Amino acid sequence: MTKADIVNEISEKTGIEKLVVQTAVESFMKTVRNSMIEGKNVYLRGFGTFVVKKRAEKIGRDISKNTTVVIPAHYIPAFKASKTFTERVKKNVKTAEEPKNLD
Repeated sequence: MTKADIVNEISEKTGIEKLVVQTAVESFMKTVRNSMIEGKNVYLRGFGTFVVKKRAEKIGRDISKNTTVVIPAHYIPAFKASKTFTERVKKNVKTAEEPKNLD
């Protein structure tokens, strides 16, 4: 699902113009992005948490030059789904692994 799909679905379900919905969605994303850039986590009850994770310094390899490279400590954005959201996905997602009815 893309941002355009989200805008279309919200617009259809609420009757709000697509341009207004698009502005709201983009404002939400900008607010989350700016909060995380400032090092703040964003908590959405029942949905999940956008968190800033710290990655420790580590040793990597440059395989083309066959040398060791130090990768400095850095921060990355991450999302952690809420427990209720995770449980609903586990129960309701249909996978390709499920047997198909051949009758």
